[in-house]
Amino acid sequence: MNLNTLAFQPIQQSINLGQGAEISIETGRIAKQAAGAVVIRQGDTMVLVAVCHAVPRQELDYFPLSVDYREAVFAAGKIPGGWFKREGKATTKETLTSRLIDRPLRPLFEEGYNAEVMVTAQVISYDGIHAPETLAMTGASAALIISEIPFHQPVGGVRVGRIQGQFVINPTIIQRKESDLDLLIAGTKDAIVMVECGAQEVNETDMVQALVFGHNHIKTLAKFQEDFKAKVGKPKVKVEKKSIDTTLLQTISSTYRQDLLTALTLKNKLESYKAIDQLKATVVETHTAEQPERKGEVKACFDHLKESIFREMILQKGERLDGRRFDQIRPLNIEVGLLPGAHGSALFTRGETQALVTTTLGTQDDIQTIEGLEDEVKKSFYLHYNFPGYSVGECKPNRGPGRREIGHGMLAERALAAVLPDRKENPYTVRVVSDITESNGSSSMATICGGCLSLMDAGIKLKAPVAGVAMGLVSGEGQFVVLTDIAGQEDHYGDMDFKVAGTTQGITALQMDIKVGGITTDVLTRALDQARKGRLELLESMGAILAAPRSSFAKNAPQMASIQLPKDKIRDVIGKGGATIRNIIEVSGCEVNIDDNGLCQVAGPNQEKLQSALKMIGDLIQTAELGKSYLGKVAKVVEFGAFVTILPGLDGLLHVSEMAAHRVKNPSDEVSEGQEILVKCIGIDEKSGKIKLSRKALLPPATE
Repeated sequence: MNLNTLAFQPIQQSINLGQGAEISIETGRIAKQAAGAVVIRQGDTMVLVAVCHAVPRQELDYFPLSVDYREAVFAAGKIPGGWFKREGKATTKETLTSRLIDRPLRPLFEEGYNAEVMVTAQVISYDGIHAPETLAMTGASAALIISEIPFHQPVGGVRVGRIQGQFVINPTIIQRKESDLDLLIAGTKDAIVMVECGAQEVNETDMVQALVFGHNHIKTLAKFQEDFKAKVGKPKVKVEKKSIDTTLLQTISSTYRQDLLTALTLKNKLESYKAIDQLKATVVETHTAEQPERKGEVKACFDHLKESIFREMILQKGERLDGRRFDQIRPLNIEVGLLPGAHGSALFTRGETQALVTTTLGTQDDIQTIEGLEDEVKKSFYLHYNFPGYSVGECKPNRGPGRREIGHGMLAERALAAVLPDRKENPYTVRVVSDITESNGSSSMATICGGCLSLMDAGIKLKAPVAGVAMGLVSGEGQFVVLTDIAGQEDHYGDMDFKVAGTTQGITALQMDIKVGGITTDVLTRALDQARKGRLELLESMGAILAAPRSSFAKNAPQMASIQLPKDKIRDVIGKGGATIRNIIEVSGCEVNIDDNGLCQVAGPNQEKLQSALKMIGDLIQTAELGKSYLGKVAKVVEFGAFVTILPGLDGLLHVSEMAAHRVKNPSDEVSEGQEILVKCIGIDEKSGKIKLSRKALLPPATE
């Protein structure tokens, strides 16, 4: 009997990018009630992506796109931890990947479309070899392309690594550990639209080559999706585009243009915003007194005029709103060590953007453990970014970090992690917190600069100082202008937000978002070169305040030391059932942790307690030295001699023939259990490690 009477007719298509397993897309089997749904697969990693849309809402002046990426741990054959044993709120990785999907898609929907769109991506199988993030990025585009939603340009997502100088497309999990570059790129067949990158001081020329290498493969993915759309694509929804009333725009421009220009060029951000809002209210009131239903049109004309003034100043007059040159950084004010209770602190102010950044040094007990699809990951460095409402003068309660805060924090963490010393030079777990206390653009870059200074103030021996600068782009009329250190208005009305962080030697982190169709290699090259100039200028200014890390760790930081235990001594320090190590912790008041390789790390509140713990451990791992004398304690008397404890946990045999200068018949006549005696080590067996002791060697020779 055939039970599968309901037949599916899935459509599948595959492609190989030339390295690794092929990528396949299938539709028609799962989630058929969604507007568009695909299962995208590489190896045994599979991601289900479904997209839906609601009825357009003409009253909205924004595009309500939502992206939700989730990694169900059943995909890797796991059960969630915790009490409830089910997935909860989005993890940091899920939030970051949701942003990776959202950012390249958002600017490419048809202009004027304002229906709610929901993109859901779920990892349903994971093989531990092929990462799901780029699959989700490409799969989201494919699901949109074949749906009726007005999304027309296919987007491909790829990861570029570099191993031994050679670029690798979509490297496996193992290959990524060998790579000095982790570059995520999204783009259309014509241009790159999004970049997210961490790197080990990669120079600008190599970075451009990596971007070009990645985009060449994106073109293949875009063609792949176009072919798939030709097979299964639905007719697209028609969008009613809102047009600007040119007569109304001309009327508003002729009357208020100069006043608006004056408001836009006020040096103080809050004063400028207030003047613009007041002028807008006047314009709306004046032009809607008799026609209140035109309020939306009037506001749209005012906003259009504001943007056009900004663009005309940049492209035609060659001027920025605040009067700076295109490659000029805002004035700086830098302080370090201003918080005496923190282990490291810095206040970094650039124009009207300010970050108060602190560094806290912790112990191994503060290491963050992350569970997910992959094997358990332990992080000894993490950075948290906070953006309170008061930083922009708003009445906004603190409800915890949102997607933006998590994304900015991870960008800064990635930029600084590349220059952290290894565990031998820095035994601490390090937490950096950036509180944005004022904001007018580029707050994540202020976090990187302040974070670097804060780490050095705490005594962390960074490989090199790191600085970050945000670049902008204004394009049109066949030309483009790249702006250094963009402020809020430039970020809002510009075409690009390109954040670049690094050292004097190269780039450690990149993040780029495009609001137009994409940018070319020429623009990327100009932006990276101009960013390097700004970065070097920042590093010079930072170096004038704090040229190198403090010579020692903060005095109020936990006192730490490491001991490499011999393998045969690890059990002695731990003791039966952990009794010995628990006793050390209780008596000394220190934290003691031993890893699988025998590296013992000890942390105490002060040097006295630290040295106490180190002495207890040192006593346990001592070994006997040939020819050395020890004051030992008789542990047991036997008929052929006695066993003497010469070091904690270490006994040696005192043979009856070595007990005295004269002949001894009964060992108990010479020694008794618990008695302290002076003995000398006269032999150590190379194979067994057994120790031979002598008391006779320390006594005067017998007299006749």
